[in-house]
Amino acid sequence: MSKMEALKLSLIIISLLLTNLRSIASSPHNHGYNVGDHVPLFVNKVGPLNNPSETYQYYELPFCGPDPVVKKKESLGEVLSGDRLTTALYKLNFRENKVAETLCHKKLEGDDVAKFRDAVINDFYFQMYYDDLPFWGFVGKIEEDSWTLEKKSLKYFLFKHVQFDVLYNGNQIIEVHAIGDPNQVVDITEDVGVDVQFTYSVVWNTTSAAFDTRMDRYSRASSLPIHLKIHWFSFINSVITIMLLIGLLTLLFMRRLRNDLRTRFSTGDEEDDKEVGWKYIHGDVFRYPRNKSLFCAVMGVGTQLLTLVCSLFVLVCLGILYPYNRGTLCTALVILYSLTSVVAGYTTASFHCQFAETGWERSVLLAGIMYAGPLFVISSILNVVAVSYGATAALPFGTIMVIVLLYAFLTIPLLVLGGVIGYLFRSEFQSPCATKRYPREIPPLPWYRDTPCQMFLGGFLPFSAIVLELQHLYASLWGYRIFTLPSILFIMFIILILITAILSVGLTYIQLSVEDHQWWWRSVFCGGSTAIFMFAYCIYFYTRSSMSGLLQFSFVFGYNACMCYAFFLMLGTVGFRSSLMFVRYIYRAVKSE
Repeated sequence: MSKMEALKLSLIIISLLLTNLRSIASSPHNHGYNVGDHVPLFVNKVGPLNNPSETYQYYELPFCGPDPVVKKKESLGEVLSGDRLTTALYKLNFRENKVAETLCHKKLEGDDVAKFRDAVINDFYFQMYYDDLPFWGFVGKIEEDSWTLEKKSLKYFLFKHVQFDVLYNGNQIIEVHAIGDPNQVVDITEDVGVDVQFTYSVVWNTTSAAFDTRMDRYSRASSLPIHLKIHWFSFINSVITIMLLIGLLTLLFMRRLRNDLRTRFSTGDEEDDKEVGWKYIHGDVFRYPRNKSLFCAVMGVGTQLLTLVCSLFVLVCLGILYPYNRGTLCTALVILYSLTSVVAGYTTASFHCQFAETGWERSVLLAGIMYAGPLFVISSILNVVAVSYGATAALPFGTIMVIVLLYAFLTIPLLVLGGVIGYLFRSEFQSPCATKRYPREIPPLPWYRDTPCQMFLGGFLPFSAIVLELQHLYASLWGYRIFTLPSILFIMFIILILITAILSVGLTYIQLSVEDHQWWWRSVFCGGSTAIFMFAYCIYFYTRSSMSGLLQFSFVFGYNACMCYAFFLMLGTVGFRSSLMFVRYIYRAVKSE
């Protein structure tokens, strides 16, 4: 072989290698494309603008569709989020401009026209995904009939032309928009059949924006200066609240507590007994609460949910969860709930075994259904409502079976495993004072010292510290605003826990000072009472919004009830744990004297 032939052969091999490497480097998996490459586009869903939870599959409206319609395989989280991605007739090849490209010719019957008109009346939007980028557009528009003089009438129009504006940088797609052309419409005011030619255009333009920042625009509207000011005002308000509470606790309680600790146990003098009432009940303060198994289950599930929430924040800080990462949040919630069930089993069994070595199995069983039970019932009711509407929120039978199997073969075994570990590593309850055989009678108390009043105080102050941030959270859950500052949300969560702990300690001290030794359950109720205010604010949020309809109403209040119930268990656990540490401290200090 001559040198020239060898050189030609080398050039051919190098060219083939470069071609193969280029084709490997350009694919939907790494979001890199060559000119003319097919870029995946999926249509997702349609729904009324004012009802975020009321969404339907894209082809529920008589749009042009392929034959057959192929559904994209979706993850568990995507299904739970209501995503139903399917193929479309649109062809948006990389960097190929198109002008008035025909999508299809379609004869719209009277029923089809009525469906489109109802969609336009309710401000229906459509959602699509192009190269994993979500984008939206409206189905049509409403105009006043200026030719009618007798009365005001409206005319309804369907957009028959959609323009896609795509921005790219190098070989990667950065941004995409879909705009219905207001000059190319069809009148759908009357229920009469009409022939429609649906068309679309594609316009490509360059941008200097980097690929790594292409998701930032979805949170740009939520990061306006006014929103950031509200976030920081909420943060400063919470910090001031917790500082005032710490100061109040230090001045009012610690000073009095220090004086109480200088006083010895009751000597029978009636005046001394009134001064140090909490010392007088030292033989009853560590008496086990009623419904011991239920109480242990509350501690176990509350600890589990606290672990779950903290784990979610860790995932957010690591960048695994971010806006519009389809279904990731729901997937993380399901998996983390199953994995943290071992925490619930261990905490429940270990806490139960501090009181008794038998019966821990019943407590662990209660922990397994304490939150999952109500969640399953509410979700089943909401699924029935969604099925009756034909909404995408209705879970397919296969998805329901996956969740059931996941609970049966992962959650329950881990729960039992945690319970066994808690039983094997059990310890006795550390009580500084011996418990008397018979409980002491609690003296009559005024109404403002009863449980409801203490719950109001224990819930209102923490709620007032987080109400502004709660508004942003609800706007993200039941609206289109994206929560862009998860770090502040995490800090607010920590502040909420600190305020709850401080108030629980103070309220428990007040309760013990009037010789009321039944503080176990009350510390749970006072700590978790913030969740009641959160649900009340949900009612206020719904009445001030534009949401309507049975489906949206059911989803807002159903899932908010589940969320607030979870907060009740978490904060109730915090309230009891902090109160227990405080009670042990003061009675241990008395005993050491």
